[in-house]
Amino acid sequence: MNVDSVDGWTRTHYTGNVNPELDGKEVTLFGWVQEIRDLGGIRFIILQDREGTIQITIPKKRIAPEVLAKSDLLQKRFSWAVKGAVKKTNMTPRGIEVIPSAIKILSTATEQLPIDITGKTPANIEARLDARPLDLTIETNFAAFKIQHTSLLAIRTFLFDKGYLEVHTPRIIASATEGGAELFSVDYFGQKAYLAQSPQLYKEELTLSFEKVFEVGPFFRAEESHTRRHLSEFTSVDIEEAFANAQDVMGLLEQVIHHACVTVREKCAAELSALKYKFEVPKVPFKRLTYDQVLEDLKGQGVTISWGEDIPTEAFRELAKLYPYFYFIIDWPTHAKAFYIKPREDKPEVCEGFDLMWRYIELVSGGTRISQKEQLIQRLQEKGLNPESFKNHLQAFDYGMPPHAGWAIGLERLTMILSGKKNIREVTLYPRDRARLTP
Repeated sequence: MNVDSVDGWTRTHYTGNVNPELDGKEVTLFGWVQEIRDLGGIRFIILQDREGTIQITIPKKRIAPEVLAKSDLLQKRFSWAVKGAVKKTNMTPRGIEVIPSAIKILSTATEQLPIDITGKTPANIEARLDARPLDLTIETNFAAFKIQHTSLLAIRTFLFDKGYLEVHTPRIIASATEGGAELFSVDYFGQKAYLAQSPQLYKEELTLSFEKVFEVGPFFRAEESHTRRHLSEFTSVDIEEAFANAQDVMGLLEQVIHHACVTVREKCAAELSALKYKFEVPKVPFKRLTYDQVLEDLKGQGVTISWGEDIPTEAFRELAKLYPYFYFIIDWPTHAKAFYIKPREDKPEVCEGFDLMWRYIELVSGGTRISQKEQLIQRLQEKGLNPESFKNHLQAFDYGMPPHAGWAIGLERLTMILSGKKNIREVTLYPRDRARLTP
């Protein structure tokens, strides 16, 4: 069945495809009623579809009685179809309108909508999320997800062109991927299991065969933080590459980010305009700061952090005043990073791990991985983790594990950067956090 055909009516155009060159031509549009304005002798109805809006103009004395009668029944958010002639006009922002010759009502909607679908009366984030399907019909909210779609397509295409294979790893696992306590447990046929925090161990193992892999998918952390940047379920874009180190994958990462930014700037001009947001395409290579340099920079800003400690958000906000763009932090203390990150051979107290920051937001974490079984067991023990819990993963290191490296991008955080949205829930279709499990 043609999804653009309903009861013998076939869509000919989306609103975005209707232009003044179609003056006098008949079009068939499907969509929803966004707004109705009745000025006595003339009625204006704004039809909305996924590409935008268009004005349907009904001159009451010159329109067929059955068409006028159908328009009398319309209310906001009714789903409807319109056949009519395109007409040039100076009275609309786009210079066109449609004069209907037939109207078909496809479904109705409640009179009391929970939020204003025109966006003229803003609702708070909780009210919006409670009515999420309706909230996403507002142009500025929909625009962020068009940007997300475009950036992810750009990333996927880039990685495909570089020879990466897309993979899909399990979400139900027997032991913690990265250690730590941020795990959701589930009953797996009477056995305790967990929701995956990341595909880390699987993607490392897959370098034994595929060499270069990437995955895009949801992952889960029992995140206690309740901030504008944290979620319990998030989308991660992960890569792992054999015969590579941190420097190699950092070079890849900055090219990926640059390509995504260029693509969004080129293909999402309308969405960025709707959001009233502009961003500069970053220049590559990105600046690389060592952990030690960051501590010195922070000291100059009046923030003192002891060597080896993690860097809190407020300190990153101070650092962002010095570096208001993308930058890497490298040479982290080994004990501050995950057990699989390789210590530097010349200086084991620091490791080959890195973070990619945008101002004060951590966007990406990555590094060179440990490829020697004995060293990995040692790091597990140093982290207070039982190697026996990782025996299946450790077994893969008996099969010729190559040197390898990788990283993971938080897709929602990238979308915040590209859309200008300030709350990660705004760029998550149905966010999950400590306070929200519905809708």
